[in-house]
Amino acid sequence: MPDDGGQPLLWPFPAAQEISEVLEWRTDVLQARAGEQRIALRALPREIITVRHRLDALGMARVAELARAGFAGECNVPLWHMAVQPVVDMDQGATEILLDTSVSDFRGGGLVAVALDGGEVVPVAIDTVQSDRLMLAEPLILPLAGLPLPGLSIAAGRITVAPIRAGVLTSAVEIARRRQGDGTVTASFLLRDAPDLTAPVLPSYLGRPVQTDPSLVRRPLTASLRRAVEYVDNGFGPVVVEPLRDVFERGEAITLKAQGTTARWALRRWLYSLHGRQASFWLPTWGHELQLRAAMTSGSVLMRVAPIASVAPVAPIASYVGRRIMLEMPGGLRFRSIIAAAEDGAEHRLTLSSNLGEAVPHGTNVHFLTCVRLDADRVEIQHGAVASELTLPMVEVGE
Repeated sequence: MPDDGGQPLLWPFPAAQEISEVLEWRTDVLQARAGEQRIALRALPREIITVRHRLDALGMARVAELARAGFAGECNVPLWHMAVQPVVDMDQGATEILLDTSVSDFRGGGLVAVALDGGEVVPVAIDTVQSDRLMLAEPLILPLAGLPLPGLSIAAGRITVAPIRAGVLTSAVEIARRRQGDGTVTASFLLRDAPDLTAPVLPSYLGRPVQTDPSLVRRPLTASLRRAVEYVDNGFGPVVVEPLRDVFERGEAITLKAQGTTARWALRRWLYSLHGRQASFWLPTWGHELQLRAAMTSGSVLMRVAPIASVAPVAPIASYVGRRIMLEMPGGLRFRSIIAAAEDGAEHRLTLSSNLGEAVPHGTNVHFLTCVRLDADRVEIQHGAVASELTLPMVEVGE
């Protein structure tokens, strides 16, 4: 959708409902009997956003003309799901906007969308991006009918600022009219120039990051316990089950919810660091599986717990060995490995890879750590007015 000057036209309409965003990677997963190799085929994800607008008759007519002008061309799309507000009031003609630039995709030399009271967009060119402000390439003038412009101050709460990216329409623009002058417009855009975000700082253990956000809502709606096998049936005798892989696969779904601009940006950075199915990480079960029967001293490596594994052949006690655990200590989270296990009367005695360096009180929460990766290269995020939410399928993988 180029204008007469060869620049993409602006999609100026404010978003009226939640925005759907899809991130798509490509990963080649090569599976072997004892593990797998994952090769990232797309360094940065494709981003597809679906926005909905509540418009009057004139607005719907403008949408139709924009689509007619060049459906296959590019247009500048405000990213309302990354919008922030200034931290101080602004004057008409200002050449800078004071806000936190670290929680959105603002780029020097690009464009920024400024909207007043949820109205239409005023695009402004960005000169440079600093940590606490955007330096504009030209003075900002917001449309205020009937009010004098020079020296007019506008409350920060009335202003919304969002980055602008070039995109192309990926499907038909849909218009649903409630009445002649009231309708909803739905449009989907494939964005250009995905940002190369740095991974967030997370605790790490054995070379992998640990996702320790306790706000994760684990919903095992699609939980499954499986192992790759082949059923051999010659039609005359019993069916024989032949394992194809030594790796036990546990799959489940987790739901993440990020509230506020800082949490939303941290979630985005973490998703980018996973590269779809390529990267693995540690995920606590938050299940309180290991319940201490006695406190531990600071130098002890012996942990007495209530039994969860029985004698062979049902669930051998040796199944503890090699498991990773997380302890919620008063001084912070601690990660250890179980290197030995034995029965001790009505308790199980576990030996940890090293002591905790501090006393472990009775009643400390202890959870298993599982090494997981995404089980899909496509992630869909629902951005609401207050929070963003998504559900991710996970699968347990070998270390």
